[in-house]
Amino acid sequence: MTISIRLDDNDSKLIKAYAELNGMTVSEAIRKAMLERIEDEFDLKAYEEALAEYQNDPVTYSLEEMEREINEIHG
Repeated sequence: MTISIRLDDNDSKLIKAYAELNGMTVSEAIRKAMLERIEDEFDLKAYEEALAEYQNDPVTYSLEEMEREINEIHG
């Protein structure tokens, strides 16, 4: 897939300089940055959901308790 974006001169120079500094092509730099941004947003959403779940039911378990429960289930 090919995607084109429009950049002003300052943004273009900045991205090219970043890519060169990191030994990447501009395409690699943009692809990596975009995928990292997506991953960060997924991680933030998962955190917010887990926090809301914890706030609704603030029960926690120790590692030992979880291991014991898993062993009970899986014998």
